[in-house]
Amino acid sequence: MIRSWQRLTEQQIRKAELEGKLKGLAGEGKPLPERPGDAFIDPGDAVGHRIMAEAGALPEEIKLKAALDTARRVWSAETDPAEKKKKMARIADLELKYSIAREARMKFLGRPGG
Repeated sequence: MIRSWQRLTEQQIRKAELEGKLKGLAGEGKPLPERPGDAFIDPGDAVGHRIMAEAGALPEEIKLKAALDTARRVWSAETDPAEKKKKMARIADLELKYSIAREARMKFLGRPGG
């Protein structure tokens, strides 16, 4: 399944190239931005996520990760203990959903672990 996905991806890239859709893109001819967090992400996944993000179609896993990051910032700024507890429950809920989405993606891609 992974080989067919890679083949399809390559075909789509070549098609876009031939149609001139990869010319004049933002950042063309410039070095890629430094993203140290991407060091722990599979390069194929990183490219796929970036392409989907630029097209406005983020996978659920990425949306949940962003929501989780925001929830953690909100929690850390909260001073009321009761509100902090509610916000922690939200973080726990998002962490569970994020883990499920990540595991589902790994299973779909046929990769062990998560």
